[in-house]
Amino acid sequence: MTLKDVIEQLFAAGASADRSEARDAWRQLRERLGAGDVRSAEPDASTPTGWRVNTWVKQGILLGFRFGDLGDMSAAGLPFFDKDTMPLKPLATHSGVRVVPGGSSIRDGAYLAKGVICMPPMYVNVGAYVGEGSMVDSHALVGSCAQIGARVHLSAAAQIGGVIEPVGAMPVIIEDDVLVGGNTGIYEGAVVKRRAVIAAGVILTGSTPVYDLPNGRILKPEPGQPLVIPEGAVVVPGARSVTVGAGKDWGLSLATPVIVKYRDDKTDTRTELEQWIR
Repeated sequence: MTLKDVIEQLFAAGASADRSEARDAWRQLRERLGAGDVRSAEPDASTPTGWRVNTWVKQGILLGFRFGDLGDMSAAGLPFFDKDTMPLKPLATHSGVRVVPGGSSIRDGAYLAKGVICMPPMYVNVGAYVGEGSMVDSHALVGSCAQIGARVHLSAAAQIGGVIEPVGAMPVIIEDDVLVGGNTGIYEGAVVKRRAVIAAGVILTGSTPVYDLPNGRILKPEPGQPLVIPEGAVVVPGARSVTVGAGKDWGLSLATPVIVKYRDDKTDTRTELEQWIR
């Protein structure tokens, strides 16, 4: 049987699955995830979002949590205790990943391509994928199974949510050449298409409408699908008035993302400044 077949059978068996076999299957999957050989989600032009979820990979990660034992992970004199099936990612200079000193953590089973820069303190969780030349800035989070493309900048305190369960749900996807501003939050499997700019302070979820001013439309996900931010969109924090009930009388408004333009040469010139720190 393939590793996929083994994991699917073990996951279906639930708590009665063979413990030793489950731990070994997760070890094999963790190695392949860490090498970038398999991914929890991958590009697929035949789907509405351009991405396909590999459910069996998420099932394997859950096996790793379910059948792990609490172990001592202390390092540098600091006490840490976690599942023994979830060690830190082994990195060396030949990995080509720059991890600046200062308290960052990367779980094994995450893939970081050559040229990735990790500024302290940041965190990359299991099952995540970070493409070549991307930067994960200080206090930024790349959640479980999140997929980050090449040449992406996740600015300070950006939160890219993790989506392990349900296993069929799309994780958060950030495609190539996207700039994610500071103190942003991208959750619930949102997909940000290539070359988009997400300004500081924007919150994207599967239930928040996005107002596309240049095209005069409101973006909402289709049932069972994630929110998709179009290619090259420049998204900023905005507000919409409450039009019913007491909120209308009180003059309240709700925060909402707004697409104010689509990326042009001027936007590209500004984002090229990122290259000076690499």
